[in-house]
Amino acid sequence: MSATGAERNVGVVIVSHSPHVARGAADMVRQMVGESVPLASCGGDSAGGLGTDVGAISAAIEAAWSEQGVAVLVDLGGAEMNAEMAIEMLGESRRGRVTICNAAIVEGAVMAATEASMGSALADVCAAAEDAL
Repeated sequence: MSATGAERNVGVVIVSHSPHVARGAADMVRQMVGESVPLASCGGDSAGGLGTDVGAISAAIEAAWSEQGVAVLVDLGGAEMNAEMAIEMLGESRRGRVTICNAAIVEGAVMAATEASMGSALADVCAAAEDAL
């Protein structure tokens, strides 16, 4: 069975303290890049308020999983800490293929997904996100 374009491209995960910001950024990415990149987003805490949730981040990484890797974009320090915890919970074979990009969440997500849609490697996807500003 051959891989689809999305299966060959780096995945992108958007993590925000706000579920609205996470969904909005993901919507923007989909409208600009289409379905060529595995994409997932999560935001808010488990009670529906502002915050982030390690379990939701883990689920988003799984949803956007690609053997090429996953670039994770976060909005604030707590999101980064919880994303690091979610990455630590991955199996050893997957852990090294997930990177948190130090990038603005909206601009970075759009640039990361654009770069990923071209079949670029995880390091190049994160570099594009980080250079977005």
